[in-house]
Amino acid sequence: MDDAKRPDTAPTLAGWLRMAAARLGEDGRVDAETLLAHALGKDRGWLFAHATDALPEAVAARFAALVERRVEGTPIAHLIGQRGFWSFDLHVSADTLIPRPDTERLVELALERLPEDRPLRVLDLGTGTGAIALALAIERPQARVLAVERCAAAAAIARRNAGTLGLPARVTVREGDWFAPVAGERFDLIASNPPYIESADPHLDRGDLRFEPRSALASGIDGLDDLRVIARAAPTHLVPGGWLLVEHGWRQGEPVRNLLHAAGFVGVGTALDIEARERVTLGRRPA
Repeated sequence: MDDAKRPDTAPTLAGWLRMAAARLGEDGRVDAETLLAHALGKDRGWLFAHATDALPEAVAARFAALVERRVEGTPIAHLIGQRGFWSFDLHVSADTLIPRPDTERLVELALERLPEDRPLRVLDLGTGTGAIALALAIERPQARVLAVERCAAAAAIARRNAGTLGLPARVTVREGDWFAPVAGERFDLIASNPPYIESADPHLDRGDLRFEPRSALASGIDGLDDLRVIARAAPTHLVPGGWLLVEHGWRQGEPVRNLLHAAGFVGVGTALDIEARERVTLGRRPA
């Protein structure tokens, strides 16, 4: 963005956006608007009402730097420090997985199995930003949600998000590996979006995945190591009739169903994501 580094060549917001969009390529306009709004501390709608305004030199420099980092591949969520999920925005960092729309399908399926009219205990394993835990707490005010995260930095982000959304009294974040922090406890529903990518998958070195924590993405040669742990241990942490729901790769539906069957779950099935691919497998502890 060499020309864009000289404010005199693009004195208006509209001019800066045109140059940034050209620099960013496909879908560059949306990225450019998002980054400029962030640099200005405004929302995207504000840009259109002020398209002919001059861009202050300090903001122009900040915007140019953001655009260059985006050209290098840094995810938009990391550049602006947040990502929309469900009905709210989440703080994100390089220590957390960036929440994705596919995971909202898991939330929908969980809500279908969580009554609104009684107190419930819910466990979110590998919470990351807290996306699943917070969405369930918002939609089920009587629920008490426990979120487990083994990365201390990610757990801090989840707690920050709970505080921002006014939920620290109903969403508790504990640090530890999978079920270790909840020994002896049982829940009405367990949800998890665990690492499930094969450790040698070349996609880990492409796109946004390059900038996300590998420990939150990959799980062994076949991508199922963490799902095996969750499936085996979940029954002892569910009340009779309680549900387990796990997100997984689109080609992992059958092996994950097999894991749940082997662990004694009933009513096992797999739901499709927004692209009609197998994405969430669920099962129930026998009543």
